[in-house]
Amino acid sequence: MNIIDGKAVSAEVKAKIREEIERDKLEVGLAVIIVGNDQASRVYVNNKKKACEVCGIKSYEYALPEDTTEQELLELVNTLNNDGKVNGILCQLPLPKHLNEERVIESISPLKDVDAFHAVNVGKIMIGNYAFLPCTPAGVMELIHSTGTEVSGKECVVIGRSNIVGKPMAMLLLHENATVTICHSRTKNLAEVCRRADILVSAVGRADFVTADMVKDGAVVIDVGMNRNAENKLCGDVKYDEVAPKCSYITPVPGGVGPMTIAMLMKNTLMAKKLQSNA
Repeated sequence: MNIIDGKAVSAEVKAKIREEIERDKLEVGLAVIIVGNDQASRVYVNNKKKACEVCGIKSYEYALPEDTTEQELLELVNTLNNDGKVNGILCQLPLPKHLNEERVIESISPLKDVDAFHAVNVGKIMIGNYAFLPCTPAGVMELIHSTGTEVSGKECVVIGRSNIVGKPMAMLLLHENATVTICHSRTKNLAEVCRRADILVSAVGRADFVTADMVKDGAVVIDVGMNRNAENKLCGDVKYDEVAPKCSYITPVPGGVGPMTIAMLMKNTLMAKKLQSNA
């Protein structure tokens, strides 16, 4: 069993980004909007700012009060859409309840939508003609590639069907010629389906959900979950100690997929800069 070190792979990705920005003397900017004072969101935003620093990307933070109106938020997005210094716009989710997330995401220019949540970018991923990829699935693909595992022809199972991870994850595996099954809460014989997987990606958000009887010997297991267990310790979807001995490769939580999500956001921001320079 080999542990896939997300910190090491993400550090390589960020180093390459910095190298390219310095070599080509690029000015790259990412605007991050955070509304309200959700503690988890604040941690994520701070981590994104640190990653920008490492990569040589300028970060612009817009911290708005909890009671910001939708109109005010949409006006800010519009201003950033028209700001040449800003190549990527990210609105940290979840937003306070009174704001319509879908409307806010759709107001971001598809050319600056570095989360790849805009319907235009989602559609492009579907047909395989994309510039940006959602950061977490893109990070998962990088981790799989880092193991030297050939995706083509493999049986892949994705547990979870969210728009942010599950669905785009399945598309990326499909684009690399895998045979993909998406499982969810209504899937019958879940353990049996998962046991077929050469590559198993769990993005279900339930602690210790994936047990050893669900994993094929020698499988590559990628754990996207970020949960707290009964002892309030950070853990993934996979019952790690039980599952790890069966795997050829497995990601830990923390230190697996998490660092990759932010590294891919940096990669998307650099890509946005290039697209806008050619537009």
